[in-house]
Amino acid sequence: MIHHQQLGTTAYTRSKKLLQLIQAGTITLGGNKKLKIYGTLQCSSGKRMKTENRVFFGDEQEALQQGYRACKRCLKRNVPPLGREGLHYCL
Repeated sequence: MIHHQQLGTTAYTRSKKLLQLIQAGTITLGGNKKLKIYGTLQCSSGKRMKTENRVFFGDEQEALQQGYRACKRCLKRNVPPLGREGLHYCL
């Protein structure tokens, strides 16, 4: 798990390092450390979260081992159905 804030001291350096890690295939999923939810890097919910809550994973197995659950918006196939009171969208 890689915390977004650990990628650099400025937004520019973090963005540059993040792009390098994505292009290298080191990062394939993003997550919200407060909500313990992970999803794709293209998920609209994930793009709106605060950088201090954002974490990245190399694969789904890593996210699951850290106790995260799949996003209900972008990874519907991995989410067990919940009742109305349990409906909770992603990142």
